[in-house]
Amino acid sequence: MLSAQRKDHLLGILLKDGRVVAKQVAVALGVSEDSIRRDLRELADAGALVRVYGGALPIPLADRPVDQRASLATESKQRVAQLAATQITPGATIVLDAGTTTLAMTRILPHGPDLTVITPSPAVALAVAEHSEARIVMIGGELSRFSMVAGGPLAMEAVQQLAADLFFLGVTGIDPVHGLTTGDLGDAATKRAIAARCTQTLVLGSEEKIGATSRYPVLDLERVAGIIVDPLVTDPVLDELATRVPVLL
Repeated sequence: MLSAQRKDHLLGILLKDGRVVAKQVAVALGVSEDSIRRDLRELADAGALVRVYGGALPIPLADRPVDQRASLATESKQRVAQLAATQITPGATIVLDAGTTTLAMTRILPHGPDLTVITPSPAVALAVAEHSEARIVMIGGELSRFSMVAGGPLAMEAVQQLAADLFFLGVTGIDPVHGLTTGDLGDAATKRAIAARCTQTLVLGSEEKIGATSRYPVLDLERVAGIIVDPLVTDPVLDELATRVPVLL
């Protein structure tokens, strides 16, 4: 079987089963596991799947460009945003990550100038300015056209000068095995740097992110204070997550 045929076969398995186990496919096709791994690597480089240990998983819906994510799981994100806002104490300094759930949070932030909001997202900063009297501090840097968030060396330098009480972290994958992941390598590094400057980190977990895995790791589950999830979601993955990290409903 030619490489192109194997790749079509691998994508068919991914569509049918929701995962590819390299060893099983190699045995079934009578080829080396290295050949299957190479095919998976090339498919991952082309953006067709996400490689994980031992095989591959589909690309999460949450890894779509930001303009496409705006209409994804909107009601679930709103419920998560409502819960997240209750974690903000008077006079706090918080970091709002980029993302559609944090955008939803901006509409329900506590009013008053004693709140300080730090963000790498121009869209989030503008929304905070529109809906609250909070002090706004922007993390500057190169703007990613995919995620519309500031990153790169300038952002990393700025992050080192900041300190905050609470970081509301946005990721595209929340999985009990693969942890917290996202689809952009630079964004993953920026998120880790921000978390290191905050007293606590809470993860925003709308329904499409639970059980999903993206390409790049952000943080281990044990390094966050909790995951805020949609109380209407009953995914069994939540039970597994709860054995490793507090799940806030």
